[in-house]
Amino acid sequence: MKTMSLSGTMRSRKFIGGIILALIMLGSVGYLSAQSFSQGQVQEGLKVESKILGKEVRYTIYLPPDYQTSNRRYPVVYLLHGYTDNDTGWLQFGEINQTADRAIAEQQIPPMIIVMPDGGVSWYINDYQGKVRYEDFFFQEFIPYIDATYRTRPEKEFRGIAGLSMGGWGTLIYALRHPEMFAAAAAFSAAVWTDEEVIATEDKVYERIFAPLFGPGLKGKDRLTAHFRSYNPLDLVKTLPVEKIKTVRFYLDCGDDDFLYKGNAALHVAMRDRKIPHECRMRDGGHTWSYWRTGILEGLKFIGESFHR
Repeated sequence: MKTMSLSGTMRSRKFIGGIILALIMLGSVGYLSAQSFSQGQVQEGLKVESKILGKEVRYTIYLPPDYQTSNRRYPVVYLLHGYTDNDTGWLQFGEINQTADRAIAEQQIPPMIIVMPDGGVSWYINDYQGKVRYEDFFFQEFIPYIDATYRTRPEKEFRGIAGLSMGGWGTLIYALRHPEMFAAAAAFSAAVWTDEEVIATEDKVYERIFAPLFGPGLKGKDRLTAHFRSYNPLDLVKTLPVEKIKTVRFYLDCGDDDFLYKGNAALHVAMRDRKIPHECRMRDGGHTWSYWRTGILEGLKFIGESFHR
């Protein structure tokens, strides 16, 4: 029976230890390599004074990795949050900075500024009384402020918009009502409803969410007011001049388990019927952050393609 000498045992242990150390170092190199791409700068809690709204409005901004070391100007994407969320939602839950950092490093998207305003529960529109005029604020004050404060490219061809749920609604109505302002729009799980769904909405839900926007105490077909029609993406797609709508590139994405599937499907059909070019996706998933986190990259890539010639 063979026996191993003490020196042989020590050599064996050193050999095994060397292998383990090499594996650890290799793993560390892989980890560092995965983290080696440059990081953009995120600024939270910023505020802009609005005379139209009579208050300060918060916003969060993502500046691309080379913003501080260059003199160049950048395209901009306005990224809108959902109902009851705020300007930090896409950062905190959507991890948009990590997605943008990696995508820029891998040249999947061009370096861009991403602006996330706090829309409260305004639905990004002017209410029926003209008291809360968020849409006016956005176009008359906010975009001009961003263009004056940061090194943006302030032309339509270098400006995009995206958002989820309530922010998807805002994305659609802004791109449809102001096509001269945006090159592309990416709406995720957009809060779009058919007329039948609006009519059938429970009274308590309507009063809590929609009454401040379109008027209280409305029931049934009375909810389909002229003010509602002027902001409903389905109505806008069906009635606005096709040639104007075509000046914006549209990307729609809604999960197959999302409760908003009917409105999004109807929007796709309406755009197809009027021969409005657009991309439409229905992936596996529901109305969740995991769905939006895994989809936003494709939205940014779609918008980023519009920034190229």
